[in-house]
Parts: sequence; C-alpha cells; structure tokens
Amino acid sequence: MDEAGIEVPYDELSPETLQRLVEEFVTRDGTDYGARERPVEDKIADVMRQLQRREAKIVFDAESGTANIVPVRR
Repeated sequence: MDEAGIEVPYDELSPETLQRLVEEFVTRDGTDYGARERPVEDKIADVMRQLQRREAKIVFDAESGTANIVPVRR
C-alpha cells in the first residue's frame, strides 16, 4: 500500500488499538531491522517514536480495509 488513503492521527486511536497496530506492523513478514535481531518491544518503541515525531504516519485504505504505517516524505 502506498500513501493513498486516509491519514489516521495516531493519538486519536485508543492505546490498545495503537499498540496492536504497531505490533502487527513490526512483526510482518519482510520487516527486517538489520544484521542483528532486535526484541519486538524495541521495534515497537522505535515506531512509536517515529509516529510521535511525525516521521511516520498511519494510513487507512478504505478499499482494502487495511492500515499501514508509512514514512512521512519531507
């Protein structure tokens, strides 16, 4: 999914929903964070920081009913 869709402000989601979304994102097949394995908790914390810093955003695709976290293009 690209950036087409509806942006969902992370801070408008319940903490539980945000946690599940980020956890699902960091555990997807094909998400690799380099040469060494890192704990899922560290990956979640990294994505949360990116959302808070507005370096990443949540985008919902109504057609497929899926959400994704994408980098913010500056």
